[in-house]
Amino acid sequence: MMKKRLFKGLLILLLIGVVVYGFYLSIVSNPCDYKKIGEIPVPDGYERVEGGEYAMFLRSLPLKGRGAKVQFYTGEVKLFDVINYAVVDIPLLSNAEQCADVCMRIRAEYLFKKGLYDSIHFNAVSGQILRYDGGHDRKAFEQYLCNVYDVANTFSLSRELKQRALKDIQPGDIFIYSAEDRDGAAYGHAVTVMDVAQNRKSCQKAFLLAQGFLPARSIHVMRNLENLSLSPWFILEDDAETLTLSGFSFKANELRYFE
Repeated sequence: MMKKRLFKGLLILLLIGVVVYGFYLSIVSNPCDYKKIGEIPVPDGYERVEGGEYAMFLRSLPLKGRGAKVQFYTGEVKLFDVINYAVVDIPLLSNAEQCADVCMRIRAEYLFKKGLYDSIHFNAVSGQILRYDGGHDRKAFEQYLCNVYDVANTFSLSRELKQRALKDIQPGDIFIYSAEDRDGAAYGHAVTVMDVAQNRKSCQKAFLLAQGFLPARSIHVMRNLENLSLSPWFILEDDAETLTLSGFSFKANELRYFE
């Protein structure tokens, strides 16, 4: 009898430990202390797609350590942020660096690192093409981006990008809509697809997302609030008409990419 009670007690403690650990994983930023995006393990049965050099760049982006908080550009820390799975270790350049700006920032950082300076250009809301001409000068590059942030937004970026079918999703793609695309909306939103994996049997795809937001805050990998057991990965239903991604709703035709 004593042994049965002891075994039952230990089993209860184990179950409590599992629940507590699961809760810890669901609220703490970067709970397994991954060093970069490419270390985040894919769901069971999946493997990362090739994706090319841009995919490799995204996977190499560093993450802040376990428990890192999302920080506003002004210095304040967001104390409780359930959508933050892991903070990307890239310092913000401006208080204007919000959702669409973060998408442009990530793309520009890749091109700058590759020395593809002539390929760094974005459209302003006016339609003007803003081209970077500062070469390898880091200060010039950052000033250029700050200038872009002042005159570009979800409207200009969504019109600049090319549409991609959901089934063809790739690392570096962007889910984006502007306020003009939503009746009564005050703001648009944009998130970057940071990685993509594919199921070895069904070929169904899963993806990671990162975002900025307003007011300007740390770039962070998004937690999957609709499926915490799968988080931070999202499973793609490529015949879906809309996708709900941690509270944000995107239409199937709002997946875009840089040409």
